[in-house]
Amino acid sequence: MIPPRVIILRAPGTNCDHETSHAFSLTGGLPTRVHIRELIENPKRINEFQILCIPGGFSYGDDIASGRIFALEIRSQLGDLLEQFRDRGGLILGICNGFQVLLQTRLLMADSHSGLPLASLAFNESGRFVDRWVKLESQPGRCVFLRGVHRLDLPVAHGEGRFVTMDRSTFSSFEAAGQLVLRYSNDSSGKSTNPNGSEGDVAGVCDLTGRVFGLMPHPERFVDATQHPSWTRRSDNGGCGAGLVLFQNAVSIFS
Repeated sequence: MIPPRVIILRAPGTNCDHETSHAFSLTGGLPTRVHIRELIENPKRINEFQILCIPGGFSYGDDIASGRIFALEIRSQLGDLLEQFRDRGGLILGICNGFQVLLQTRLLMADSHSGLPLASLAFNESGRFVDRWVKLESQPGRCVFLRGVHRLDLPVAHGEGRFVTMDRSTFSSFEAAGQLVLRYSNDSSGKSTNPNGSEGDVAGVCDLTGRVFGLMPHPERFVDATQHPSWTRRSDNGGCGAGLVLFQNAVSIFS
């Protein structure tokens, strides 16, 4: 079968596109890095791809708010196009800044009538940028990207990663719908590794189809076992890093 094609959608300030492209390449996908202006000028290009990923970084310098300008471009220029991409069976992944972007579009956790976001990523509770490793627990449900994943370590690097919803009832509705699929968990001493104060320890969410997924941790930064800071002391100190399975799951849908 023909390997699935992946569009890595970038903007000025995106800086994780090469690592994300490499991760998809390792799993047999065929990634192409495409600037958002290219796609706006030639929207039919989206038909060449089966997977779309918005990688991490600081799009447009995170002016106004993290991911805001990138999201506004998508909403005004590509909103219908990407919704059609999703509806025809395409997968959409947003990592860190990409997650921030997705939450500000109609693609993830938006009100079905107004299109306004029902969840956001606020400044870290500490008021500081956080760059460290965290432990995560998954309840995959229908989320395509997390199939077979239950526990994993991944690095985070963000200043605005605190997941918040409009109110408690909104959070409860997302929880009941099985959309809160990835959460920060405790370390070996029982201490929480939640790096930002996210409501309910939420680290990643999916839409109702399970085909649109956003997360704050960086799976593309742990695709080889040697990338873990404790790799020489781990039992799995050879082969793949835990983050690679998210890309494998996406590619396998079309393989």
